[in-house]
Amino acid sequence: MRILIVEDDETLNRQLTEALTGAGYVVDRAFDGEEGHFLGDTEPYDLVVLDIGLPQMDGISVLERWRREGRSMPVLILTARDRWSDKVAGIDAGADDYVTKPFHVEEVLARVRALIRRAAGHASSEILCGPVRLDTRTARVTVSGMPLKLTSHEHRLLDYLMHHQGAVVSRTELIEHLYDQDFDRDSNTIEVFVGRLRKKLGADLIETVRGQGYRMQDTGGEG
Repeated sequence: MRILIVEDDETLNRQLTEALTGAGYVVDRAFDGEEGHFLGDTEPYDLVVLDIGLPQMDGISVLERWRREGRSMPVLILTARDRWSDKVAGIDAGADDYVTKPFHVEEVLARVRALIRRAAGHASSEILCGPVRLDTRTARVTVSGMPLKLTSHEHRLLDYLMHHQGAVVSRTELIEHLYDQDFDRDSNTIEVFVGRLRKKLGADLIETVRGQGYRMQDTGGEG
């Protein structure tokens, strides 16, 4: 999953980036409203963490422009403790949730997980697909109850496919949501990792839809 952080405080931006990267997300960063708006308007993000008080363009204006332009990715806003009006304005502008500064990074991670899950239509923190169970809180994956060992790249791919199970996901979409802007889009990395996952999960769970992409079989086992 790919996340954009728009926060002008360099220390906080770095702390959030490190925490989210450590949790397995791909993170892009912006330090002012104009840069943040441009990235959010031109790149496909699974979620944006957006500070309200930004230079160049404030967070509320950034968010309002995104929503007017049809950008529907979940947005988690960061607000100051004593500015309750910012929370109201943020929600009215189209924010999906907010965190009040100062905050614990664990709270941000929990809200990020929940927003991404809900955006994909999953209410539970555990996502099921046939014998495969993904716990989004712990990043633990089991197959028929047995723990499955995955590399970080394999886990990212499986996580995205399970969040979007039943839908055909193109190779381009996978690259855009699993890798940063510098990734070589002509490489066969996606194909390699799909092959590895099939060996670990069973060949029938990830279907190749000719000319379109991949689909993780939805067997109705949503938790």
